[in-house]
Amino acid sequence: MGPKMSVWMVLAMAAVVCAAARADSIESPPYTVVHAESDFEIRLYRPLTWITTPVEDISFSKATQIGFHKLFQYIQGANLNNSRVEMTTPVLIGIVPSAGPFCSSAFAIRFFVPHEFKDSPPLPLLDSDLTVENWDEKCVAVRAFSGFAKDTNVAQEEAQLEASLQNSKWANITDSEPKDGEDAYTIAQYSSPFKILGRVNEVWVSFPSSEGCFISILQ
Repeated sequence: MGPKMSVWMVLAMAAVVCAAARADSIESPPYTVVHAESDFEIRLYRPLTWITTPVEDISFSKATQIGFHKLFQYIQGANLNNSRVEMTTPVLIGIVPSAGPFCSSAFAIRFFVPHEFKDSPPLPLLDSDLTVENWDEKCVAVRAFSGFAKDTNVAQEEAQLEASLQNSKWANITDSEPKDGEDAYTIAQYSSPFKILGRVNEVWVSFPSSEGCFISILQ
């Protein structure tokens, strides 16, 4: 990591720590829990807006660091509106795994746009490789896990979520493969990088449509 990156990461981590200290005021995307079991739950998210940046890398951890750096600059005012945006949670990392062990995977790092800017997010700088991304209503299966999300465990957590779903009434709905370019799964990170104990992470698997939240319940 170069000196410039190091400075930005220290500032970014400090911002996250400050945000964590006032956790009650940190804005998160609202959702409805449609169904809950001991090891997963089904959530319905209303339409949301995110700022996202793509990263190609072999390492989940390195891709997260690179994407976080770009997004942190954006919320600190490096945008066409020169607007500062409050830190939100979680930081999402969408993952499209590579075809081989030594190939780069595709990642999409996302910051949730708070309600204040929902209808008119600050425009990214033209050379920033950031995009305003609008999600329609989305149904996701979620598994929580503790500790640090890293290269050695994120795929395992996703596999455990898939195994749980295959033993549930949502099995047939989640069988379909994501389309080209779509995330295979997503890691949501809620905790400050400096927090050691009680860390909160989630793995998300999206359903093809929001109707998946309710089809199995009505069967």
